Amino acid sequence: MKSSESADLLLGIDVGTYSSKGVLTDLAGTVLRSKVIPHGVSFPRPGFVEQDADGIWWRDVVQLIQALIEGEDAARIAGVALSAIGPCLLALDEHGAPLRPGILYGVDTRAQAQMAALNDELGESTVFTHSRMAFTSQAIGPKIRWLRENEPEVWAKAHTLTTASSYLCYRLSGQWVINHHEASHFMPLYDPQTLTWSGRFAGAVLGDKELSVLPRLGWSDELAGFVSLQAAAETGLREGTPIAVGAVDALSEALSVGVVNPGDLMIMYGSTTFFILVEAAPRPDPRVWTVNGAYAGQFNLAAGMATSGSLTRWFADELARDLSEEDAYNQLFAAADNVPPGANGVLLLPYFSGERTPINDPQARGVMAGLSLSTTRDDLFRATLEGVGYGIRHNIETFRNLGTQVKRIVAVGGGAKTATWLQIVTDICGAVQEVPALTIGASYGNAFLAGLAAGKLKREDLQIWVKPGLIIEPNTSNQVVYERNFELFKRLYTQTKDVVHQLG
Repeated sequence: MKSSESADLLLGIDVGTYSSKGVLTDLAGTVLRSKVIPHGVSFPRPGFVEQDADGIWWRDVVQLIQALIEGEDAARIAGVALSAIGPCLLALDEHGAPLRPGILYGVDTRAQAQMAALNDELGESTVFTHSRMAFTSQAIGPKIRWLRENEPEVWAKAHTLTTASSYLCYRLSGQWVINHHEASHFMPLYDPQTLTWSGRFAGAVLGDKELSVLPRLGWSDELAGFVSLQAAAETGLREGTPIAVGAVDALSEALSVGVVNPGDLMIMYGSTTFFILVEAAPRPDPRVWTVNGAYAGQFNLAAGMATSGSLTRWFADELARDLSEEDAYNQLFAAADNVPPGANGVLLLPYFSGERTPINDPQARGVMAGLSLSTTRDDLFRATLEGVGYGIRHNIETFRNLGTQVKRIVAVGGGAKTATWLQIVTDICGAVQEVPALTIGASYGNAFLAGLAAGKLKREDLQIWVKPGLIIEPNTSNQVVYERNFELFKRLYTQTKDVVHQLG
């Protein structure tokens, strides 16, 4: 069933790490309604990060859709697209019911032993050549093997292995489909050369299960299916409403701000910091991730830090309990703005949940150096913001060291709404950052994907949806201290790594 001629509204839903967001737009990209639902994350053991697929992911989607379309004629909804944190691992039984909480993306570091075993058995260089990536905590293959080895009762019942966005698409449409971007991270089960699932290394990951446990593959802007009768009853949507394949949240966020041309780099300031650099051709390197884009024939170099917004959240929760919850961040950022660059001699490694790119060290931990009896909380918070900034620069320099061209940097996410943090990162990196006029996030990009999948929009319409906003220029007077501290930042990691690993 296609969307009707009179259908003129689009729904975009995104399930993030600490909140879910939705928007209702018209075909010109005007946001008519938006809503945010906060939720939590479970940390059952050190290195384990999980969420409930039905109690959080699907519950939020249902509540967002109901709120966004309340009072509207459901027939006006031309299409829906969903994104979610990812890549995650979710095991389901033969009826499509979750067997356990979802295992989250690279912040979950439980599968270190499985990564080492797969590298030993298959050959590290062989895996890299096949997958265009080295194993990191972002990879799903080792987490599948962890599940097989550590939870045999769950494994025996596992009929489908998928990720968050794919599960939500299934709940809406009854169709099992996963986007090529997230499928890239199901290494070594995905072959990026043929864009298909590969049985070459399946035995080492899946044991006696077949590749049929994985969803079919699709591009983010393609039609996945239509709202089922059951989903219509739960959400209020019209049965038969088109559903897009959807995406991982970072990919939808990049789309939402027009990061679609080679040389465009999105920096997403969220609970973690995520990077997507659009490339005309793949450029594999073990320090970063080489993945597919949203559209067929599009490639991305992707990277991700393990903590950023979650680190400022930790700081407020643990070191600023005296501040009122609703105003803690405003006070902390305002105070940090009055601390000079270099944080009065304090330097921080932001690796509180290990680190993803470019060091790919799940055993890394946070380090604060340069403390004295004169150090204040304001100094520590400024050092926290700068530490994330140095991590961002480390990733950008890694991209450039590969010979890529970073022509334009676009900042998005909750952190991009904070002028202090944006200026710190801009100064540390010595590079201009653009902040579009509208930075709602992945849900806005999903609304555009919904329009593409429903046949209501064309890719070039994105130029109408994305409007220019702020330009953040670097303050050159801060360059000397930040150049020195960036080199110290890299040395601090290498010189404390062994001690931190032993502590962990």
